[in-house]
Amino acid sequence: MTTNTTEKLHLPAGTTGQGPFTTVITPESAGWGYSGLRILSLAPGGSHVIDTGDEEMLVLPLSGGCTVDTDGETFRLEGRAGVFSRVSDFAYLPRDGRAVITSEHGGRFALPSARCERRLKARYQSAEATPSELRGAGVCSRQVNNYCLPDTFEADQLLVCEVLTPSGNWSSYPPHKHDEPGPNESELEEIYYFEVAPGPASPGMGYQRVYGHPRKPIDVLAEVRSGDVVLIPHGWHGPSMAVPGYDLYYLNVMAGPGQDRAWLICDDPAHGWIRQTWQSQDIDPRLPLTRVEES
Repeated sequence: MTTNTTEKLHLPAGTTGQGPFTTVITPESAGWGYSGLRILSLAPGGSHVIDTGDEEMLVLPLSGGCTVDTDGETFRLEGRAGVFSRVSDFAYLPRDGRAVITSEHGGRFALPSARCERRLKARYQSAEATPSELRGAGVCSRQVNNYCLPDTFEADQLLVCEVLTPSGNWSSYPPHKHDEPGPNESELEEIYYFEVAPGPASPGMGYQRVYGHPRKPIDVLAEVRSGDVVLIPHGWHGPSMAVPGYDLYYLNVMAGPGQDRAWLICDDPAHGWIRQTWQSQDIDPRLPLTRVEES
């Protein structure tokens, strides 16, 4: 399929913007059935009304804080100065609802979403309640903040985490996939939203690889910068490469047709052996890059 190329699946910053949203990815625009993402930008004192329709959503601050009014509840999100400063709190918005998002000092807010059937309760989760873990070792070390995964926060279909990779390291490695249902693999569409720490003289960059297998071809090699998105309808994805000098952040949004909301992955058998080498290596001492406290 011609759509499974870098040109179609790498969406540079600003190219999908609509109104106050600098990024808009819907199931329709992505050409799939479930996963979505909007990045809302609010000026100081700004406010926006969002109707969730048939999607559940998070309001996850990328920079700044906000107030979320929905379902008769008011959630005050402290947020953060930026994605490299701390772990954030967030709010969950159920389907068939309306929310008013207001930011006194302005900011940017990710709204990852998933089409779903059940309507759950609107809720708030503090930064302290979000589990962080360090994965890999050596140059494969990275930090994962597990905001909305099956064992960290209840949702109907939505899966959300963020990954911080120190400069020079490789993450989403070994390459893995989740595109075929089975006992060891989930069928999930995935969105990668990137931010890159700037250098002293210029914005940073990173790289993302996605490649296929005989049943589902795909071929993506993208140079990514802050605000870029890579869509992964299927195939092996990884590595995500943080080039020397620039720490790399990405937000992962996943959803799919499975009714058990599982995140099961299968390593590329050509490269899965790399996990065994981590046993003799230390985790990168620069990690964690962020904690609950503002850095």
